[in-house]
Amino acid sequence: MHGVAGRTVLVAGATSTVGLAAMGALVRAGAHVVAAGRSAARLEPLAALGARVEEIDLTDEGAVTALAAQLHADGIAVDGVLHLVGGWRGGGGIAGQTEADYRLLEASFTALRHVSRAFDADLAGSPAGRLAIVSSTVVDRPLAGGASYAAVKAASEAWVRAAAQGYAKQARDAGEPLRAAAVIFRVTSLAGLEEAVADAFVGLWEAGAPANGAIVAIGEGTA
Repeated sequence: MHGVAGRTVLVAGATSTVGLAAMGALVRAGAHVVAAGRSAARLEPLAALGARVEEIDLTDEGAVTALAAQLHADGIAVDGVLHLVGGWRGGGGIAGQTEADYRLLEASFTALRHVSRAFDADLAGSPAGRLAIVSSTVVDRPLAGGASYAAVKAASEAWVRAAAQGYAKQARDAGEPLRAAAVIFRVTSLAGLEEAVADAFVGLWEAGAPANGAIVAIGEGTA
């Protein structure tokens, strides 16, 4: 297979604007897409574009495990995961970082952990497995008013870098070339960069793509 064409990609949290952009880019490139999200109504446009849609709460570990089992039962192993579960809450300095806001933001990291675990064997075993998240430049420049957001993004980046090390170790232990890659896309503001993120994700299957564990800056400037 050339590039992403013919490969199966799971877009986790697919009903956002960037999810729709990624879906379009993947379909145009010839990929098979599994679009996962909470809202059946918001998944409908993705189904119309040709995605297999899955209404699911990605923060529910059992539901994610069941999704992986169902795909495998249907003869589907994923070659890529684009994690787009996110959100923003902030303001009020450190004292204004409410527990409720943090828990809402934490859902992104929870979903990432569930999805990356459930599909780890698929990605590591694929001829070209790819895991990617959209992170933020606030990881390097956290502000008091966005401390919770920055903390969740930093945790997510650490998880993806650990996944990258895991892919490398599995390949090394098996005496095989490294074929999987985990990559972090960083933006300052996602608004207006949805198509750029989508194209960057599709590009992970092209020659000269970022290496396993890479942090890739997109645009000039919060995911």
